[in-house]
Parts: sequence; structure tokens; C-alpha cells
Amino acid sequence: MPEPVHDLFIDDLARAATVHLLPDGGGEMWGSGFFVAPGWVLTCAHVLRPHLARDRERIFHVGSERLGGDPLPARLAGWLVDEDPRGEIPVEQDLALVRLLDDDVEHECVWLTDCAEPVGVGGAVVYGFRPDAGPLSWHSTVDIRTYDGSHGLRFDITEIPKGVSGGPVVDPRTGAVVAVMKSRQIERGGGRAIALPVLRRFGDLYRTVLAEHDRWHGGEPRLSGYNTWVDRQQQLPAAGLHHTPEQWSPYDRRAALNLLAAVPGPGGVPPVAKLARKARGGIAPPASLPDPRTWRDGHGLLYEAHRPMPAIAFLHYLKLVVEYERGRGGDPAQLAAWVGERLRGIPPVVHTVVTEARLPDGLLPVLGPGAPEEVLTVLPYPTAERVGPVVTVELEPLSDAPDRFYWRIRVHDGDREGSRPVAEECRGDGVAAGELIRRLRRPLVTAFQSVDTDECPAPLEVALPADHFDTAVHRWQLTEMGRLYRPPYLGVQRRVVLRDLDRRGEPDPDWRERWEGLLAAEELAAVPVPLPGKAPRLRHFTELAPGEVPVLCRPAGRGVGGAAMRMALDAGHGVALWHTDGHPEQGCHDFCAALRAGAADLLGQAKDPTELPDRLRRIREEISDSKDAQHWAEGVAMLYDDPGRPLPDLQRLDAP
Repeated sequence: MPEPVHDLFIDDLARAATVHLLPDGGGEMWGSGFFVAPGWVLTCAHVLRPHLARDRERIFHVGSERLGGDPLPARLAGWLVDEDPRGEIPVEQDLALVRLLDDDVEHECVWLTDCAEPVGVGGAVVYGFRPDAGPLSWHSTVDIRTYDGSHGLRFDITEIPKGVSGGPVVDPRTGAVVAVMKSRQIERGGGRAIALPVLRRFGDLYRTVLAEHDRWHGGEPRLSGYNTWVDRQQQLPAAGLHHTPEQWSPYDRRAALNLLAAVPGPGGVPPVAKLARKARGGIAPPASLPDPRTWRDGHGLLYEAHRPMPAIAFLHYLKLVVEYERGRGGDPAQLAAWVGERLRGIPPVVHTVVTEARLPDGLLPVLGPGAPEEVLTVLPYPTAERVGPVVTVELEPLSDAPDRFYWRIRVHDGDREGSRPVAEECRGDGVAAGELIRRLRRPLVTAFQSVDTDECPAPLEVALPADHFDTAVHRWQLTEMGRLYRPPYLGVQRRVVLRDLDRRGEPDPDWRERWEGLLAAEELAAVPVPLPGKAPRLRHFTELAPGEVPVLCRPAGRGVGGAAMRMALDAGHGVALWHTDGHPEQGCHDFCAALRAGAADLLGQAKDPTELPDRLRRIREEISDSKDAQHWAEGVAMLYDDPGRPLPDLQRLDAP
């Protein structure tokens, strides 16, 4: 096995940052971990789960010969494990963050790579502790041979002792930690590791810890004198070609990440992705790379073949971050000043790329003092002209089992290149209606995380045949019911609408004409259909004025309501409201009158149909706050089917 270049100083720093975990009061060690920021230890969740499953508040200890004195008390800060994991913890869930109880302990911290590209195949060094003799510090060179799904790495047949799980994996070419040791193969030797991007699943905790990591490395060295991680990386050829000012050095990276750690978070993935793409000359990074959740992650997208792009690309990105923050009312003066100073080393001919940097479309500040209240409070639904992120779930009932479904999730990230499928289950026996949300939870969370911002959660549209329009998707929950409270419905958190799955592909003329009339109408009005005691007729829908919207006080998937909904669709209507929870057989009652009055008020307040989904969401939010289960809108669903954004005309999701 070829031995990679091994820097003795990096080796010493990695040993100094690696620790072992053990119970309070002493005893056999549980496993390994390593300091990633002041007071923060990263390890594997499976190292802690057997000991903390029943009491996550249990105090345990972190030890190392480099810490001096007795082991230090610590507590679990968070892990990625599902509430009820079964068997071996999957790679994408097997990380845990531990917090020391004493904030004043000085210790070494590893350097965590920011490069978003997958770890290269080749030599690496694993660090940890083995339980015998002390415990005893251990390390070994391994060879990364293959990838293990999207988040894992597999090593060669090197023998790895018990206890090393949770230790750092260092790439000796760059002098950075790129993975966390997960498990060993007892029979054949070798093992598996968890690629560092899995850390991003910690959400806010990830952002907090990485900011502290970058601030610690950006300050004066405390324990290692002049031999810091970045000092040594500066000497490693694979850390970047950095012999001239036009090139981006490890010192540049350290200074930039330290300054970015002081800038308020981006509020979601889209701002980071859009700014990094513009800094890359408009070329999107490979779709296989993990979603960037922090400004640091955007910096990590500016690599090609594990080498940093020219310095001008990084300075362009940093200046765009400055402009974005200024657009939100902030003032990242230190970052702006550093960019200006660093730019002096770049030939003036390319300075305008940075000095005249402008935010990409969709990130320009549109709100400010004096803006109309309606603009500030109502989120318009994305259109073909005013693009924006949307998550779509397509539900196709099986032809021979209409109570079971195939499903596909598509994401439109807000550009003009259309949507892309991100998850699906379109084979076998399908999924029962009652199990749909359980099957969709995890992929939906991932999809929302890729496009949500703090200011604008992406809308959810669910496309299914009209016979299933009474599926109360606005009541779906992405978390299980808690012990003491009920998590809010999706329809409270974001705009949720239904679409007709049978309207795939090119829209028919009636649909387009009626939608254009709805957009051009001076006001919107609710029209009850069918009228009490009357059977629905197609003319009741074709004769409606352009601004009139059908409102049904009964379910739309069966009976009289089902017939009315099919007529509404045949007449080209793209917006409709209906009650999903049933209707008395004897005819309408007081609730029906309340629903019609409420719908009339909802439509009358909207300036155009793009406001309707968010206005209905706000009503649902009020219902959630008041716990008013009898509110007219509690069971109301909305058809919002824009022919300007038709569903892709794909092959039907039929069983093979």
C-alpha cells in the first residue's frame, strides 16, 4: 500500500486534539472523539447510544494525555439518530456532538476541511484510542478504496482496533480532517468512515460549532506555537498552489472563514448556492455536492479537483456576501475591508469583477422603508415570470389498487431551468394512503432544507387525481407528535396547495384562457357551487366571470362535490376551494354559510390569485394559535394550478 506524505507536525496536532470517552467515575472507555471547536467534541452516535439512550442528560468524561489531570466532565449536545433506531445506525445518522461542562479548558482543535468535493481515493490517517494500557493513543495509515453510498468511505484491509470509532480521519495531502471513523471489519480488516458533510444535518448546531471552529483557528495560536494546522498546510503542495497573490492560500482561507463566521447566517441554502454559482462564473457546481448551509460551505464550493480556484473567485464570492448582508440591513465592515486589502495583490485588470459585484436575480433586496404593508406581509406564489423555489409531490394511485400510491418528489430551486426529481418510490406494491406521510417525511425535510430561507419557506404543492382531492395534505406533519404538544401542520408552516395530476404537459386552451382572465381581473369573488338543493351543471362553471372562483362546502373527491370539481376542471378553473371533511346528507347547514362567507372574505382581500395560498396559510396559523377546530377554514383545501408552470409530461408511474 503506498504511503502518503505524512507531516509530523499535522500528526502531532491531530493526536493532541483526539480524545477518548468514558463513564463518570472511571471504567472502560466507550470510544474515541476529537475536538472541533473550543469545548466541542465530535464522535459517533453509536459510541454513546448504549450508555445514553435512557438518559441523554447523563454526565460522562472526555480524556486524553494531552489534556493533563483528570478527565473532563461533558454532556451530549445532540446526535443525528432517529428517535427509535433499529439495529446498526446508518451512516447519515451516526454522528454526535459533545459539550464540555467547563468552558475554560484550553485544548487543540482539528482543522475541518471546507472543500465540498468528495474525499479522494487514496491514503489517509486514522486517529483514536484503544482500550488497553491506559487507554492508549493509536493511529494508522489506511487506504480509502471506495465510497459507501452518499455519505460513507471504505478502507482497505488494515487492522483497526476496538475503541477507535469516533476518531478523526486526516487527509495528509491537505492536512485537514475529512471524515469520522465509524466501524471496523473484524473478519477481513479495514473499516468505514463518515464523510464530513454529514455534519450539516445538525442544522443550527452545525452553524454554531463551525463558526466557533473558524474563529478559534482565526485567532492567535494558543498551544502549538507557530506550528498551527494552517502553518503546516501552507507547506503541503496539495493544499493549494499559493505561491503568488493570484492564488488562494491556506492563510487566505483561514482569514476569510474567520471573517465569514462573524457575518449573520444566510437564512437558508438558496442564497449561498446562488452567490457561489455566480462566483464560479455562472457555472453551477456538480449536483452531487451537498447543499451549502453556511457562508463557509459556499467557500467550499470554489474548488476544482480539490484545488482552490483562483483568488479572484473567492474575493468575488466574499464581496457578494458583503452585498447580500448590506441588502438585509447589515454592515460586514471587517469582511469588506479585508476583501479590499487582499484585492491589492490581484492585477487591476480583473478588479471590477469584485468592485462592481452585483447580486444575482432573486437575491436583490426588494423590501425596504416605505414599502406597502401588503408587500411586506403576503408572499406571492411563484410564477413563470416571477420564479421561486417550489417543492412538488406527485401521488399516482395504482390502477389495480387505488388506495395505494407511487410517489415522486420534485424540487424547483427558483431558477428558470425547471424542476428536478430528488426522491421517488415508483415500483412494487406502492404505499398505502395512511403510510404516505411517514414514507415522505425524511425526503421532504431534505427537499425543504435545500430551498427554504428564513424569510420564505418554499411552498408545497401536491399533485394527485381529482378523486383524491380530499387528502388533507395541509394537515401533514413532518415530525411525530410530541409528548406535551402537537407540532404544527405543514399548512401552518408553509403554503400548501393541490394540483390536478391529470393536467400534465401542455395546458389546454380553456385552462390558459381562464387563468389569464383570473390574473387580469380587478377583483376576486367567491361563487358557491353547487347552490343548495341544486345539482351541478357544466354551465355553472363555464359561465363564471374571469375573477370568480368556485367554492364547494363539501368534499371534492366524491358524490355531488366530486361531480362539481370535475366540471370545474373541465371548464378550465385553476383555483378552487372546498371542504374536505364531509357534508350532511340533509343539505347545507350553518357551517356551510360560514365557509362561504369566510371564502368570500379571503378572496375579496387578495389583489390577485398569487396571494391566495399565503393568505390561507395565515388563516391556518390563526386557527393553530386559537385551537379553533370549528373554524370554517380548518378543513378547507385549495386548488392552485398555474398553467404557466405545468407539471412535467412524464411517463405515468405505472407498475411494471
